[in-house]
Amino acid sequence: MEQIVLDKFREQLTAKREDILKEAERTLSELTDQSGNIPDPNDRASAESGRNFELRIRQREQKLLSKIEEAIQRIEDGDYGECDSCGELIGLKRLEARPVTTLCIECKTAQENKEKSQRK
Repeated sequence: MEQIVLDKFREQLTAKREDILKEAERTLSELTDQSGNIPDPNDRASAESGRNFELRIRQREQKLLSKIEEAIQRIEDGDYGECDSCGELIGLKRLEARPVTTLCIECKTAQENKEKSQRK
């Protein structure tokens, strides 16, 4: 893959990582700033539901953050854009849609089909 394309993906991944870290910091700040004394049970339940939702989002972003770190490391190692399963190059359109992917579309489709058949 050309260096200019790799640099574009590195910038994109780095920007996404920074966004996730900023949002996590904001959430942590909000959670520590909120007082736990909400007298109305309905308001308290609503606030708790909102906090739980926010924490679930951050948990998903934490998983994405580790995938972003791995993708940046693959760029550094020179392995970015190679399918972990078959070793072929991952299509540029697939990388643009999901820059953290490690599988080409054919291998990902096969993996999903295998998972579907195992669930039945």
